Amino acid sequence: MERLEKDSIDLSKVNVFKLFWKYFIPTLLGMLGMSAVTAIDGICVGHGVGSDGIAAINIYVPVFTIATGLGLMIGAGCSVVASIHLSRGKVKAARLNVTQAMAIATVATLVPTAAIMSMPETALALGSSAHLLPLVVDYLLWFTPALVFQAWEAIALFIIRLDGSPKYAMSCSLVTAVANAVLDVIFIFPLGWGVMGAAFATAISLALGGLMAMGYLLFGARTLRLLSPKLSRRSLMYSLRNVGYQCHIGSPGLVGELTLAVLTFVGNFVFMRHLGDDGVGAFGIACYYTPFIFMVGNATAQSAQPIISYNFGMGLWTRVRQTLRVAIATAVACGLVVTGVFAAAPQLLTGLFISLDTNAARIAVGGLPLFAMAFVFYVVNLTCIGYFQSVERVKPAMTFALLRGFVYLVPSFLILPGIMGNAGIWLSLAMSEMLTTLSIAVFMATRHRRSPVRA
Repeated sequence: MERLEKDSIDLSKVNVFKLFWKYFIPTLLGMLGMSAVTAIDGICVGHGVGSDGIAAINIYVPVFTIATGLGLMIGAGCSVVASIHLSRGKVKAARLNVTQAMAIATVATLVPTAAIMSMPETALALGSSAHLLPLVVDYLLWFTPALVFQAWEAIALFIIRLDGSPKYAMSCSLVTAVANAVLDVIFIFPLGWGVMGAAFATAISLALGGLMAMGYLLFGARTLRLLSPKLSRRSLMYSLRNVGYQCHIGSPGLVGELTLAVLTFVGNFVFMRHLGDDGVGAFGIACYYTPFIFMVGNATAQSAQPIISYNFGMGLWTRVRQTLRVAIATAVACGLVVTGVFAAAPQLLTGLFISLDTNAARIAVGGLPLFAMAFVFYVVNLTCIGYFQSVERVKPAMTFALLRGFVYLVPSFLILPGIMGNAGIWLSLAMSEMLTTLSIAVFMATRHRRSPVRA
C-alpha cells in the first residue's frame, strides 16, 4: 500500500490549540479575501454608479451564492471523506475522491452557466424591477462565465488545506481579491464600464484564483494530487456514487449558502415592498457585509474540519472534543468583535459604499446595528454545523442548516415587520440565528446526557 507522504502538519499529535490556529489564521485571511471580491465590487459600483448599481448586483447575488454553495457542498464532503481515508492510510482512495469531486463539479457548473447565458430574462425571475433590469442583465452576462472557476477555487481550497498547505490556499484567495480590486478601479472609473466592468473584473479575478487552485492539485500537491480520470461507464457510475456521498456529507454547506440566497431574495422582496428601491439599496450594503460574517464562520468550521475528521477517523475523541471547544470559543470571540464594529461605526461602513446624504444611506445607517445583532449566533451556528459534518453526522447538520436557512428565517422576515415595523426587517436574521443556536444547544445537551462520548 502506498504510504502517506510526510505532511508539514501532524493532525493527530500537535497540540490542538496550536494546530487550530495554524489553520485558522491563513484560512480566515483567505476567506476574507474571497468576501472582499464582492465587497470591492460594491464599493466601486456604489461610488461609480450609485445605489441602483448596488441594488442590481444584489438581485444577482442568489445565483452567486448558489454556485458558491455547490462548491462548498462538494468541497466539504470531499475533504471529510479524504481526511478519513488518509487517517487510515488509503491515499489512492483519497486522491480518487478529490479527482471525482473536481470533475463532477465542473460539469455541474458548466451546464447551468450555459442555460443562464442563453436566457438573460433570468434577471426578471430573480426579482429585478424594470428600472434595474438593464444593469442586472449587464452583470449577469459578464459574471456568469466565471462560475466554474469559482467552483474550482471553493472546492480546491478545502483540499489544499487538508494537503498541509493552508498558506497557499490563503494566497489563492488573496490573489483573487487583489486582482479584483485593481481591475474594478480600472474598469469602473477610467474606462467607465459601470456594472459591466465590475462583473468583468470579478470574472477575471475568479479565473486567476481558480486556475491557481487547480494548478496546485495538478502539479504542486504533496499527497492529494489529481489522478487521470477513467471514462468507462463503470467508472462514471462509481464516480457519481462517491460524489453523491460527498454531497450528502457536505449538503449543509450548500444549505448554508442557500441561506444567503434566501436572505437576499426574501429580504429584497420585503425591503422593496416596505421601502422601495432605496430600501433594496440599503439592504444591498448589508448583504455585501454578510459574506464576511459567513466566511468568519466558515473559516472557523473549515479550520477545525481537517483536525476533527482526521482524529474522528482514528477514534481520538478527546482531541475531537478539544477542537470543538476551541472552535466555538473562537466563533464567539469573532462574532462579538464584528458586532461591536457594526454597532460603533454604521456611518463608516455605509459610507464605504455610497454617499451618506442619500436616502439609501440613511436607511442603512439605522439598520446595520440591528442587523449585526445576528452575528454571534450566526458564526456559532456555522461552527456547530461544520462539526456535525466533520464527524459524518449529516442529519443534525442538515436539520440545523434548514432551520436557520428556511424554517426560522422566512417566517421571521414575514412576521417581524408587522410587529416591529422597519426595525423588524433588520432583526429578522438575528431572530432566525438565535432560535437556531437555542435548538443546537438543546440538542447537544440532550445528546451529552445520552451519549457523552459523541456529544
